[in-house]
Amino acid sequence: MNGTMFRSQNLIALFLIASVILSFGCSGQKLGEGPGTTAPGGSLQLQGSGASFPKPIYEKWVSEFGKANPNIRIDYQATGSGAGQKALLAKTADFGASDDPMSDEDLKSAGGEVLHIPTVLGAVVLTYNLEGVKEPLKLTGQTISDIYLGNIKKWNDERLKKDNPNLTLPDADILPVYRADSSGTSAVFTDFLSKTSPDWKTKVGMNKQPSWITGVGVGAKGNDGVMGQVKQTPNAIGYVELTFAKANSLPTALVKNKAGQFVEASLESVAAAAAGSVASMPDDLRTQITDADGAAAYPIASYTYILVYKEQADAAKGKAIVDFLWWATHEGEKFAKDLHYAPLPAEVVKKVESKINSMTAGGKALRQ
Repeated sequence: MNGTMFRSQNLIALFLIASVILSFGCSGQKLGEGPGTTAPGGSLQLQGSGASFPKPIYEKWVSEFGKANPNIRIDYQATGSGAGQKALLAKTADFGASDDPMSDEDLKSAGGEVLHIPTVLGAVVLTYNLEGVKEPLKLTGQTISDIYLGNIKKWNDERLKKDNPNLTLPDADILPVYRADSSGTSAVFTDFLSKTSPDWKTKVGMNKQPSWITGVGVGAKGNDGVMGQVKQTPNAIGYVELTFAKANSLPTALVKNKAGQFVEASLESVAAAAAGSVASMPDDLRTQITDADGAAAYPIASYTYILVYKEQADAAKGKAIVDFLWWATHEGEKFAKDLHYAPLPAEVVKKVESKINSMTAGGKALRQ
């Protein structure tokens, strides 16, 4: 009887071992390998999530970096800055992306030090769909605020005509389009308006997902969504990253800066917005450059960031992230201008190098 029980227990044990081996074989996962560490074929898989503002340049970087490093596969999802920050904190993404730096409160709850790595500079532009208007529209921060607060409802409003005396503006209702999701682009846009319009600062303020005025305008998801809504709707106006307006051949407004000049968004005017603040950039690199000093500065400009944990739980993934970040902020910068982003100033690249060099796994430096 005891021998029979012994043989039965052995058979059960062998069955359980075989089941475990079979389940790993069916899942494609090797014994001793953590979930999500490697992709089929032995390549390393990284997941990124966040801002749609840098989507065009990040897609280009992922493609070009993948050509040089076929063993590393990166999937970047433009979910919005707020979602990207949440994905990093929840550790459902290997890196997040945001145009709006994380708050002190969120950083305290992160369970580890989070680094902000600036990648490129970009512009948030006001793009519009106005038939027959050939010259660029001129807008002030106060005028933009009044449009999105519902105080200016018609394109031929006297306040718009005052700054655009040479344009024939239609007697048509304005349709403001805004981001419906949690967005770094919205944070940059509302930060500028908060600095230039006391009404806006009081009623709405700076936020990734503001409480928009009820009954004023329509929301859309992502830069793509806002761009699509403006493109298909006569008399609409919306705010998007410059690349999206250029790609859709829609005009962009000249925006009045702190020096009183109406400035076009360009690589040069975005670089000018950053130039004055490089020396005073804080050690953690979190900064806003809206409404910057300087006659040539475009006033709705911003850095965009990749967010990563300084201490990486997985050494192989951590090394891949470090290699990607180093490549992106060095070799990758050559792709920025063609996509209407401004490359990082040389002084900022030096600061970025220090941050990347500080990344570790198991207490050991990942960049050798």
